[in-house]
Amino acid sequence: MKKIISGKLYDTETAKEMGQDSYLYPRDFGHWVETLYKKRTGEYFLHGIGGPASKYAESCGQNQWSGGEKIIPLTYEAARAWAEEHLDADDYQEIFGAVSEGESDERTTLSISIDSATADRIRKEAQEKGMSVSALIASKF
Repeated sequence: MKKIISGKLYDTETAKEMGQDSYLYPRDFGHWVETLYKKRTGEYFLHGIGGPASKYAESCGQNQWSGGEKIIPLTYEAARAWAEEHLDADDYQEIFGAVSEGESDERTTLSISIDSATADRIRKEAQEKGMSVSALIASKF
């Protein structure tokens, strides 16, 4: 399926399928299938297809419904939330990376560029509080 939404092309033929979930059996009117895709640009979208009593149903007359399909653009966070709800842990981590089992002391190096005056204020505040710059920044978040 191809769809242009807000001036952007979403195409299930060219995007990479990341995961899929379904509900009920194909012959059931409430049946649906959702597939998470990732475009070459890194954007995510959901392609859903379903029967006449599904969330993808389309009106085809007064009190008449048929099956339908839809493409839904997703933010990175929305794609992660969908995957967390609909995929198993291995598939989720294959797409979004490893997830820790809880709080950890795992450290990440972050390289940022800020103006000198801001850097001086951060160092001064950390020194006044007897903390490292890393600990000060972590305490703010």
